Amino acid sequence: MNTYAVIEIGGQQLRVEPGRFYNIRHFASIKPTNLKQNTKILIYRVLMIRRESDINIGHPWVKGGIVRGRILHPCLEKKITIYKMIAKKKIRRKLGHRQKSTRFLVDSIFFNEQEIN
Repeated sequence: MNTYAVIEIGGQQLRVEPGRFYNIRHFASIKPTNLKQNTKILIYRVLMIRRESDINIGHPWVKGGIVRGRILHPCLEKKITIYKMIAKKKIRRKLGHRQKSTRFLVDSIFFNEQEIN
């Protein structure tokens, strides 16, 4: 697609396109109790919008730029294994955890209250 936006969410920057889903570690503005299925979200921290050959870059955010989406479901990332070994001391320690994340779907991108396709 030639239409996409760069947003800032969950401490990272993502290039998002309408109709695709993405995994985010945490939504800072939404409480974990409100992260239910089909919850609609609006993201106002849009850094850049591209449609065909037009590019709008914000300073720091694009005025009038909104990304509309909805939460599909909470999920867990792949397991991360941490293995610590100290040689000649017979110390071995194996830890691991799975990072919680939320999968959300981008429905549309708006610029100055007009939907971009």
